[in-house]
Amino acid sequence: MTADQIALFVGTLSLAILSPGPGVIAVSQSAFALGRRRALPYGWGLAVGASIWCIFALLGLTVIFRAMPWTYVALKILGGAYLVWIAWKIWKHAPDPLPDPAESSRGMGFLAGMILNLSNPKPALFYSAVLLSIFPVLMTAGDKLVIYATAVSVELAFYTALASLMALPWLRRRYYVAKFWIDRAAGLAIGLLGLSLILRH
Repeated sequence: MTADQIALFVGTLSLAILSPGPGVIAVSQSAFALGRRRALPYGWGLAVGASIWCIFALLGLTVIFRAMPWTYVALKILGGAYLVWIAWKIWKHAPDPLPDPAESSRGMGFLAGMILNLSNPKPALFYSAVLLSIFPVLMTAGDKLVIYATAVSVELAFYTALASLMALPWLRRRYYVAKFWIDRAAGLAIGLLGLSLILRH
């Protein structure tokens, strides 16, 4: 394994993370509503949840998916249903007043972030494809540890930066003015992603 391969892995993963998904939408909305201090643990949970799919890919989970396609379909349906449920909660609470960040986390903790990103099995296929295309087929345990450490570092850096950016005072002020419509849009986007996960095979 070479430094060039690691650099290519970082670049590919960074581009993939930048594409808007449920995690990006959810942590942005959390940072708008609750501020940086409350949004960071949620973002870190999202990062660790996403990186766990890298572990599964390194351990050969996609081999199981290929051997028993129903396992992938089942995971997609369960994950999609969870995203639809999260979307419904965001949509339903759009008219509610803003929570007090000192008193409420609105379920936006580390574990909730992990569960949200584990609800979508597509990253397992992404990581498998990237790993197979960039790295040698035969890797040592040390190689796999370096790959995972790289993946979790990139994920943590991204979600930390995103939560910090979206919690900037001028962005939060804009959110306060348009909370109802931003929450409804976030709920709709996550709901559509969940339905897409369920319906597309």
